[in-house]
Amino acid sequence: MQIEGKIVVITGGASGIGASSARAFKGRGAKVVVADINADGAAQVAAEIDGLAVTCDVGREDDIVALVDKTVDTYGPIDIFFSNAGIGSGGDPLSAELSDWQHLWEVNLMAHVYAIRAVLPTMLERAEGYLIHTASMAGILTSQGDLPYAVTKHALVGLAEWMSITYHGHGIRTSLLAPLGVRTPMLGDPNGPLATHAAGPIKEPEEVADMVIDAVESERFLILTDPIAAKWMGNKTSDLERWLNGMRRLQQAAFD
Repeated sequence: MQIEGKIVVITGGASGIGASSARAFKGRGAKVVVADINADGAAQVAAEIDGLAVTCDVGREDDIVALVDKTVDTYGPIDIFFSNAGIGSGGDPLSAELSDWQHLWEVNLMAHVYAIRAVLPTMLERAEGYLIHTASMAGILTSQGDLPYAVTKHALVGLAEWMSITYHGHGIRTSLLAPLGVRTPMLGDPNGPLATHAAGPIKEPEEVADMVIDAVESERFLILTDPIAAKWMGNKTSDLERWLNGMRRLQQAAFD
């Protein structure tokens, strides 16, 4: 897809990958809407790129609908919706509160469903549109120490794959961003066990934003942030038992 002149909505746009992607899309000539629950942060990024800031709690469908309506009223129909906002909680089956499970389910999965429901009808009418979903390699492999995060990201991977298969022939393109470690607040301590043992090579948000732009321009589904991710995926699919044993050793070395 050619990005120049397109109208792009980015959730989680106040910082990290979202903010860097907002700048990158603006640099390609797009009109960008920066949506975030952090109103001040969204406003700051939007002012920097001459965009529109919208305060939005993506876990609430009403907020997503209002975001889409405000974008359409200001700029016109949405060409690219980048569902980027996500959260983690930590925890295992015994320690994670059920309220944490529900919160992650709403933000990490249902927010993407709400966005699809809000923008897909008009995209289908135009036979053109682009959906970008930020998951994580935790959704393809797994994530030690945060069961709700791994489970909700796995669900999101399934959603994105289904959308790509079902609507590609109708002119709707889908990309799945599955980063390894990225230097954002979600990474946590850069010297901690997650970053040093399990996150892989740490990328800067600006690097990831450039990868997103490249994938959209080439209409590529899977966006991996380092070649080692593909190797790890291959290890899992080629010999699941061996991969599980390796992950168990990693769990013991870094987290137990």
